[in-house]
Amino acid sequence: MQLNELKDKEGATRARKRVGRGIGSGTGKTAGRGHKGQKSRSGVAIKGFEGGQMPIHMRLPKRGFNNPSRQKYAEVNLASLQKAIDAGKLDAKSVITADELVAAGVVRRKLDGVRLLGNGELKAKVQLELAGASASAVKAVEAAGGSVKLLKVVEETAPEERSPKKGKKK
Repeated sequence: MQLNELKDKEGATRARKRVGRGIGSGTGKTAGRGHKGQKSRSGVAIKGFEGGQMPIHMRLPKRGFNNPSRQKYAEVNLASLQKAIDAGKLDAKSVITADELVAAGVVRRKLDGVRLLGNGELKAKVQLELAGASASAVKAVEAAGGSVKLLKVVEETAPEERSPKKGKKK
């Protein structure tokens, strides 16, 4: 078989419907849209409209809250840390920081910091400087003879209480 002999199986593709091309085509004149009304016009998108009935997204109860100032950490397990050390991507003798974890390909990006989790086993004696760590992860690192230094994450201070608007008296 040659490349120029390749073709789709019979019935795999269909020609597109050419609407508005005369009465003989079956989709002439109104092009299958019926007569008049909003939906026969172009540029109409009535998503979520239920004919005046209260839409479902308004009928259902709302729950929860998305905190815009929540910290999002890149997570690293002990097992992936040990795997990177065994592969020679990380040097266990030097201090391991978030930048080194990104350079070694253990995490894709730092986000708001890197957090160490206790899943897996760590055999190497390592010194870590990370934004956060779970209690079990710290325990496992210290059991292997290493240390974890948690960096103080700088949080934005809340704006001072706003002064009253000009011209308004208390």
